Amino acid sequence: MCVWTQLLRFVSLFLLIVFTASSSSRPQWVLQRVPVVLPEETETRPAPHFLSPARLNVSSACDPECHRKAPRPSYWDLRQLLAYETLHSNGHLTETAIGIYGYNPNSDSSARSSSGSVTHAGRVRRKRQIFGHDGRFSIAGQTFLLKFPFSVAVKLSTGCSGTLVGDRHVLTAAHCVHDGKNYVKGAQRLRVGFLKLKQQDAHHSSLSFPSNFTNNVEGFRFSYTPPIHDKMKFQWIRAKRTHVPKGWIKGNANDIGMDYDYALLELKKPHKRRHMKLGVSPSAQRLPSRRVHFSGFDNDRSGQLVYRFCPAGEETPDLLYQHCDAQPGASGSGVYARMWDGRRRRWERKVIGVFSGHQWVERQGAPQDFNVAVKITPLKYAQICYWIKGNFVDCREG
Repeated sequence: MCVWTQLLRFVSLFLLIVFTASSSSRPQWVLQRVPVVLPEETETRPAPHFLSPARLNVSSACDPECHRKAPRPSYWDLRQLLAYETLHSNGHLTETAIGIYGYNPNSDSSARSSSGSVTHAGRVRRKRQIFGHDGRFSIAGQTFLLKFPFSVAVKLSTGCSGTLVGDRHVLTAAHCVHDGKNYVKGAQRLRVGFLKLKQQDAHHSSLSFPSNFTNNVEGFRFSYTPPIHDKMKFQWIRAKRTHVPKGWIKGNANDIGMDYDYALLELKKPHKRRHMKLGVSPSAQRLPSRRVHFSGFDNDRSGQLVYRFCPAGEETPDLLYQHCDAQPGASGSGVYARMWDGRRRRWERKVIGVFSGHQWVERQGAPQDFNVAVKITPLKYAQICYWIKGNFVDCREG
């Protein structure tokens, strides 16, 4: 009996060592306490005009180095930048001042030392939205289209994309509803579209692959079927409220305004689909294979959901520059990562950013373009989570 006991202990110890080693080698979510962002005072503002069409691309004179060298906002600056406007479906507009509690400005420095090159040895890219070989692939059919995580991608009536982050909440880019000066045409009657299958396509599934696609992306194994893309439709739900941070409105998409290109929509009724959790963005070095995922509705592939799995490049404290092939219409897509949750003992996908679009800048005297995503920092996590939950108690760990 003693021998069997010792053998059992040895086997248990061996399995524990193997499991610990394999777990430690996995890219893991690091839970951290986040600050509290609370609304303090709300005032009515003049009704918007809703005159300008939504721009599906953004522009800024500030390149990654410019953003990195920008002075860090003070506490009082942050209170102004994180104050927000709320557009209601009846056209009523309010502005809310906020307070920040438990914020440590020295804890958010992960990207200050990043010095990687998003342009690969200085190669100039001239207003191209597909970099080299097109690495996107389209998804169609019930098997994958309605399967998590692809099912969390939605389309906005202004032409952008978004991601389900709550029972009735959609995360998107601010420029999809506001041009930096005023709310765009269609923002008051904003609708969110859920891609559905027509009845005759209920049992057909297909995927359209690029030639360099690997079968193990997203943990699925695929078999190829010629795609059928003419049997898709959208089911639309109206937005009840739209929250936009003042950092976007004040910045007007210039310089630091790019850092606040995000918005949250509250739907008039629950969507009844599984949504994706919100997460604080880790540094690019901690991302699995330094890559990110996102799905959206690119304009050049009408009625199709387009997915990409692509490398991250340079980063600043608030922005992530990637090499993700995309076209207008993908703006507002939720950028996410899949990592191990040690506390729950499972793999978790979390939205860590919002795809802003293609940024055209002059860099070292030459025109260059970047794919830009707004990172979800601890402060932004606290703000967006409060918008979703309505309290700060459920928003302390990101």
